[in-house]
Amino acid sequence: MKHLIVANWKCNPNNLVKAKKLFSVVKKGIGVVKEVEVVVCPPFVYLSKLFGLTLGAQNCFWKNLPAGRGAFTGEISPFMLKDIGCKYVIIGHSERRRYFKETCAMVNKKLKAALANNLKPILCIDSINQVKRGLKGISKKEIKKIVIAYEPIFAIGTGKACSINKAKKMNFSIRKILGEQAAILYGGSVNSKNAKDFIKKAQFQGLLIGGASLNPKEFVKIIKKVSQV
Repeated sequence: MKHLIVANWKCNPNNLVKAKKLFSVVKKGIGVVKEVEVVVCPPFVYLSKLFGLTLGAQNCFWKNLPAGRGAFTGEISPFMLKDIGCKYVIIGHSERRRYFKETCAMVNKKLKAALANNLKPILCIDSINQVKRGLKGISKKEIKKIVIAYEPIFAIGTGKACSINKAKKMNFSIRKILGEQAAILYGGSVNSKNAKDFIKKAQFQGLLIGGASLNPKEFVKIIKKVSQV
């Protein structure tokens, strides 16, 4: 199974020219890295303008509706994302939970809607409780299609990554619930100095990267280091 590296650009960059340049530098920098699957999750408005790497969205609505159906101003359905070529979608990020008051029940509905449209959800969690609540009512067969991203809130955007030992314990705790074959990523202040340890020592399958993904040289360095594991 390949390692999975996901770039979460969040609300960046601030225009399409910069977005295309960032994407292009990353694509050129990684070349043909067979050991790692790289996914870029830009803001919605850039998704249809970027080509050559696997794309993911940063969020989706929970209604499983074909494009153009439903009075839900401002929302984007999983159907629309799949239609423009998205393969992954981030769901339940701590910033969505904090600033937009998303509950585990809402996250659960989004997961189900994404799965119904053959999108691979990346479920972000900070606690075991969020795993259990987020996956409520989802079959074991469907759970196997979900990627879990452990992102301790204290580590997001602070420059203070979780300790390897604590991250490893959380990784194993999640696997006790989902099984040994579960795809679990680590996220939170990842950089080229600690990336390899989260894969090799803490035994995560991959990484969800925020700030460092906006620095193309650093992001490419992370990918290449992970490819060596």
